Amino acid sequence: MAVEGDVVRVGLIGYGFVGKTFHAPMIVATPGLDLAAVASSRADDVHADHPDVDVVDTETLLARDDLDLVVIASPNDTHRPLAEAALTSGHHVVVDKPFMVSLEDARAVVAAAARHERIVSVFQNRRWDSDFLGVRQVIDDGLIGDVAHFESHIDRFRPTPRDRWRENPGPGAGLWFDLGPHMIDQALVLFGLPDTVTADFGYLRPGSQTEDWAHVILDYPHRRVIVHGSLLVAGAHTRFVVHGTQGSVVKRGSDLQEARLKDGVAPGSPGWGDDPDDLILYDADGASSTMPTPPGDQLQYYRLLQRAIALGDPNPVPPHQALGVMAVIEAAVTSARTGRRTELALTADERALWS
Repeated sequence: MAVEGDVVRVGLIGYGFVGKTFHAPMIVATPGLDLAAVASSRADDVHADHPDVDVVDTETLLARDDLDLVVIASPNDTHRPLAEAALTSGHHVVVDKPFMVSLEDARAVVAAAARHERIVSVFQNRRWDSDFLGVRQVIDDGLIGDVAHFESHIDRFRPTPRDRWRENPGPGAGLWFDLGPHMIDQALVLFGLPDTVTADFGYLRPGSQTEDWAHVILDYPHRRVIVHGSLLVAGAHTRFVVHGTQGSVVKRGSDLQEARLKDGVAPGSPGWGDDPDDLILYDADGASSTMPTPPGDQLQYYRLLQRAIALGDPNPVPPHQALGVMAVIEAAVTSARTGRRTELALTADERALWS
């Protein structure tokens, strides 16, 4: 299977919220990507949005030899079998977060990609959120010195549990597997692998069957990174709080790209990634100032992926980074169950790739 010119033909598995709202619009908006087929039982929904796209079942999509890339946006517990099948049939693969439901599954899929000489990547779109890019710029420019305390929140207000796979008991369900991968990935991009992980999970809403509150600390020698998510936060949101040896930075408002996608705004439209909420900086004397937040651009993930497939450029989220995030997810689950600090279950070779 060869890529004709620079055009990468894409098959998308799943047209629920994630496939419909994130992947399909971004694929269509990315030069050099062609959304050719969708595997879904919702043919009417797909054709309402993309009239010229083939709607097929999953087996048919995986068997097509005119597709270069398969994007998996199906429930978490299907990620491994679908990824392995797609790689075996010769396709490059993108998996929505979380990559897998266990580190064991993640290693198996990474090994399959290596055997078949295909790219496997994780859709870590929030690396290109405005809020994260702004905080990263402050850190990289040394405006607050060396970071000692980094706090990341993704909160929602959903006081009534829903009857859906994400909130029903099962592999890969619950808030931690839903929101945790975003916050972990951002932390690892900034600081690398932690030494240990300390976690506490809660079931705070009446009727919750999976955790709806997670507080996780990534332990570094001279730094603590807190990632926190809750489904019972109606207001007073603060996305990031970062304290350094020379000052602090606060980012209150969240990136707006998801909200714009939900409203049907096409990715890359004028003003697409703009964020009117400024960063707030505090100097060593406690005096405050503001700094504009740079625009976000989650399309950058698919732009880089297209170049990786068509031109041999680097994978935007390579396998060792996918394994690192899964190791932290799994360590947090163990820590929450045992009440102990937990080391990452990575091999020496897997750790070495981070250096």
